[in-house]
Amino acid sequence: MTDRDLRKNAEGYSDPTAYEAMKNLDKDDERFHKLLHTIFDICELAGFHLEERIVLRDEQTGKIWR
Repeated sequence: MTDRDLRKNAEGYSDPTAYEAMKNLDKDDERFHKLLHTIFDICELAGFHLEERIVLRDEQTGKIWR
């Protein structure tokens, strides 16, 4: 799906509010995955392996990642 497609709703009308919300979700998701991969890399370098779930709270958005 292109950036232009995301600017419109299912009926083809412009929906800038939904578009901005989707952009923010993508940025938050990207930040979380970069952090998670960094944590895994640090554990691997130190000779550790995570055995349980990590629960994180994003201080910028308040979102809980499980």
